[in-house]
Amino acid sequence: MDMLVSTGWLAAELEAPDLAVLDASLHLPNAQRDARAEFEAAHIPGARFLDLAGLHDPQSALPGKVPDGQRIARWLGERGVGPQTRIVLYDDSMLRSAARAWVLLDLAGLANIAVLDGGLAKWRAEDRPLEAGMPATNPADRPATAVRMTDIRDKSAMLANLDSGGEQVIDARDADRFTGTTQDTVHDLPGGHIPGARHLFFRDVLNDDGTFREPDELRALFERAGIDLDRPIVTTCGSGVTASVLLFALRLLGAPSTALYDGSWSEWGADPETPKETGAPR
Repeated sequence: MDMLVSTGWLAAELEAPDLAVLDASLHLPNAQRDARAEFEAAHIPGARFLDLAGLHDPQSALPGKVPDGQRIARWLGERGVGPQTRIVLYDDSMLRSAARAWVLLDLAGLANIAVLDGGLAKWRAEDRPLEAGMPATNPADRPATAVRMTDIRDKSAMLANLDSGGEQVIDARDADRFTGTTQDTVHDLPGGHIPGARHLFFRDVLNDDGTFREPDELRALFERAGIDLDRPIVTTCGSGVTASVLLFALRLLGAPSTALYDGSWSEWGADPETPKETGAPR
């Protein structure tokens, strides 16, 4: 199974007994949207609600930190997703949060996971069937897995990278928050960015219908942002969600070395000791 699948592919595979479709919608608080209520109102037939908002490290004070493999296995098992199941993730979110769910499951070593290209919006636009309610699920046993910590960066690693320059850093937030023109109201912090970071707004890797751009277009976007795809790359944003969209796009392109700064600006921007830059990338 490819890591990005079309609505047509999913429609043909929807009845397959080894396939689990998971709604991974996640919204910012100011969006005033309830992902669970929206799922109950309408979802792809047979889909289950992932509740991505709860799939994080509960011991961390930072929002949405990557959970351990035991929590991920339990979370999926409670939703009836067995270890041999193919998983398709979709969302109906401006954050394109299915990519975040894909990154979490990939970091936990899962194979056969995919994102539905265009998400629920494209499925709806094509007048494909929907159903309502919260489906009952039979819990499944899943062995705990180990999260691939080599592909996650913490603040100390990002500080060390300021000196070494071994990894390129690219920020997925909008230009105004990146440059510091506006405050980061999502995390109640001043705008700005990690020194030396490049910038590519996550929505720019998507077409108007929410599908991912073609590989040659994606490659050109990263190159124009000053990123060498053959060198190590770390993605960042406000709290690791939209950084996952860039990370997913990089993986689509086959970038050989990618990592996620999961604390992102919610950690870096809140620390008075970390250096910050404003303005356009140098």
